Amino acid sequence: MTFPNQDYSNIRAFTDDYFDKLASAAASVDRDWLEAACELLSQAFSRRATVFVCGNGGSAAISNHLRCDYLKGIQTDTELRPKVISLSSNIETITAIGNDMNFSEIFVYQLRTQAEKGDVLITVSSSGDSENIVQACRWASENSVSTIAMTGFSGGRTSAVANINLHVEGDNYGIIEDVHQSLMHILAQYVRQTHMTPVMISERVF
Repeated sequence: MTFPNQDYSNIRAFTDDYFDKLASAAASVDRDWLEAACELLSQAFSRRATVFVCGNGGSAAISNHLRCDYLKGIQTDTELRPKVISLSSNIETITAIGNDMNFSEIFVYQLRTQAEKGDVLITVSSSGDSENIVQACRWASENSVSTIAMTGFSGGRTSAVANINLHVEGDNYGIIEDVHQSLMHILAQYVRQTHMTPVMISERVF
């Protein structure tokens, strides 16, 4: 059964159940895949490859937030200079592609234009099945661009296409997106602290 599956009479009970579901969803993420994602991103940043990210709706907001935390956050107090592009951030480009071609091409068109062999694509999609996300992931996989998919529900088509699938077992968009946002922060903060001294880590606010 999905959450919520009943009429809650007060927000206290709803909140308790929401956080219980959130904890279970967070625990479901495969730590081996998370470690692989961390290693892939660390290597990409070290060799100055570009990391692209995309998503729709709330996942677009996570993608844009990711660019901030990875481009600015990771390089704070470190020698890293991450190159990060959110394919969800340029509304002029997105609407031009969607209007003149097809909405399913809004991300893959940008990738074909900007991505190079050895770059990385992160897709954020609760369903894992949005056509524009699937097309971007497929193109990347076929053109030597490594892929990390953040998915939920059944995982969708991107879970099978991506090199690394950070899957959240959940059936509520809010809960899945909360975990995706957390994974974004976890990866950024972990990579940052691996390039800092112990003293510096203890003195900084993350």
